[in-house]
Amino acid sequence: MNPKQSKAILLGTKNGIISIAGNVILFCIKLWAGLVSGSVALIADAWHTLSDSFSSFIMLVGFRISEKPPDKDHPFGHGRAEIVASLIIGCLLMLVGINFLYESVTKLIQKETAVFGRIAIIVTIVSILVKEAMAQYAFFIGKKTGFISLKADAWHHRSDAISSVIILAGIFLNPYLWWIDALLGFFVAIIIGYTGLKISREAFAMLLGETPDRDMKRNIIRITNEFSGRDLQHHHFHTHRYGNHTEVTFHIKLEGDMILRESHEMTKNLTRVLEEELNIFATIYVDAL
Repeated sequence: MNPKQSKAILLGTKNGIISIAGNVILFCIKLWAGLVSGSVALIADAWHTLSDSFSSFIMLVGFRISEKPPDKDHPFGHGRAEIVASLIIGCLLMLVGINFLYESVTKLIQKETAVFGRIAIIVTIVSILVKEAMAQYAFFIGKKTGFISLKADAWHHRSDAISSVIILAGIFLNPYLWWIDALLGFFVAIIIGYTGLKISREAFAMLLGETPDRDMKRNIIRITNEFSGRDLQHHHFHTHRYGNHTEVTFHIKLEGDMILRESHEMTKNLTRVLEEELNIFATIYVDAL
């Protein structure tokens, strides 16, 4: 593992530790406020916050496994453990959403209401501010490291902040609409479930393998054409991601009468410059013009 990858895992681990500590504290405060007020929406929001801690723990385990170097059975390393962690996070979110969807519908049928006080308002506002700050930090580290699980963790924080905003609106509407708490619990559950589905689909797509995104493909073509001083006519792009380790394969076209040694040197230099410029590891196939 190169120093850049080690630094990325260190930053991801730091984010995970901060996330776990902050979420456990918020969970205790929000659960207390929810029990005092009898709000299913606030209690659901509290467990949503605790699920963030579970997902952050899974993410840390994924980082730990992904640190292992390549071996005989895993020649590309263990970086996909981080993607598997993202898939687990997404599935957990969907389960949390389904559970609170059931709780909200039950409360609506039984015509239960909640009694909010000043404490509930203060706790909800604090939750919104803290969770959005945690989301912004996770997005920043995720963009810096390229870890999909950090992006998933950030959206987990963001969905929690959004659900708290909805609950805050419900607190002020509760005196006029007895059913508002159950309805808001329903919407919070939908937000949680949708976020989990989105994260799971993205992680699953990466496990299956995918084509490079438009920007990556454009940069590969630009860098290799500029370096070689010719139009290489790139085609057949494929991407395989292993955490922050990305393998890309593609074909280029060279003159049919080019000496094999010269062709080999060119592709070797192209793979080197792509690793330096884009931090990707390329396998380049040569077709004859």
